[in-house]
Amino acid sequence: LRSLFLRISPSRVLLYRHKRIVPGCVNLEQRYVSTNKTDAAKETAKAAAAKTVTPGRITAVIGAVVDVQFDDELPPILNALEVQGRTSRLVLEVSQHLGENTVRTIAMDGTEGLVRGQECVDTGGPITIPVGPETLGRIINVIGEPIDERGPVPTDLRAAIHAEAPEFVEMSTEQEILVTGIKVVDLLAPYAKGGKIGLFGGAGVGKTVLIMELINNVAKAHGGYSVFAGVGERTREGNDLYHEMIESGVINLKDKSSKVALVYGQMNEPPGARARVALTGLTVAEYFRDQEGQDVLLFIDNIFRFTQAGSEVSALLGRIPSAVGYQPTLATDMGTMQERITTTRKGSITSVQAIFVPADDLTDPAPATTFAHLDATTVLSRGISELGIYPAVDPLDSSSRIMDPNVVGQEHYDIARGVQKILQV
Repeated sequence: LRSLFLRISPSRVLLYRHKRIVPGCVNLEQRYVSTNKTDAAKETAKAAAAKTVTPGRITAVIGAVVDVQFDDELPPILNALEVQGRTSRLVLEVSQHLGENTVRTIAMDGTEGLVRGQECVDTGGPITIPVGPETLGRIINVIGEPIDERGPVPTDLRAAIHAEAPEFVEMSTEQEILVTGIKVVDLLAPYAKGGKIGLFGGAGVGKTVLIMELINNVAKAHGGYSVFAGVGERTREGNDLYHEMIESGVINLKDKSSKVALVYGQMNEPPGARARVALTGLTVAEYFRDQEGQDVLLFIDNIFRFTQAGSEVSALLGRIPSAVGYQPTLATDMGTMQERITTTRKGSITSVQAIFVPADDLTDPAPATTFAHLDATTVLSRGISELGIYPAVDPLDSSSRIMDPNVVGQEHYDIARGVQKILQV
């Protein structure tokens, strides 16, 4: 047996080392699919469609959770289902396999009007969204539909929102400062190019305003593209941001010179949409990094709402809650998304994430879990904001991994530490 194992195991190890297969995810080589088919591809598609595919039937609707029964083969976990016979498109994502050929799904939109017995069709893969330069200057939702009333996104390229993180060998280890133009940040807690930055603060201390300042100072000044993901925040703020970007020239409605794509899943959306919209924004950014070699800026406002939506979904699915009522898979959900935000040999994604801190408690599991993934933290203080000092950055709580003499230089390091010593006294 030992000799047999030694003969067959090397090939198996090589297979899984070079072709990592994650259930429900898509390999990078096969990820980007064009909907512009050739004649041969169209014939193949017709032949495949000719096969009788039995749709599923809705058996239960409990808020955002929909149970669907299939007579034949069950769709895999994370596959997208589409409800038939509706004027507006409703996508369901498979979350659990139950007994009696039934799957439990999470709806990406409201379930008003759904009834038992309605048919659902398996799309054959995860949720796919339009990607590419045509998304710049547009606002799309979690399933890639435009919501800016400017017609469909004119692109044939689509990508699945669930994908693997890049391999270790593909990642870049170079360290470089991203100059923001905000002096307290650049001096005391500089941002790493291709890193993950967290903006911590309670309600009303200026997180969204600081992100808008960064977009104006950084996104417009550098040559790459930006993606803004509005996750569970106020619709009014999303609307104001869109119009301010038009006024400042970051978005140009007349030509194709726009530098930012917007992905919105605001707080009025169901928990399924809020739990997935960050992945949609990340997928748009990954295309620019992987296919066009760009240095992309990804703004997420607010990453706490991603965790909050995951908690709601977890409760709806009947999972036993963990500390402070959060989902038991909190660390896994956060890690799966954050590991995709990285720098590769082709390009980089620099992520700035606003992080709401419940009751100003930094030990809350949601912000505490996020800390482990960040390269720099900018903590906004309520006490400083009450003094009328903006941005209300706490110079002692804020920190950066690259605040090191070997990266920023000895003079910069000495001045920053000297300033902090004076403030500490």
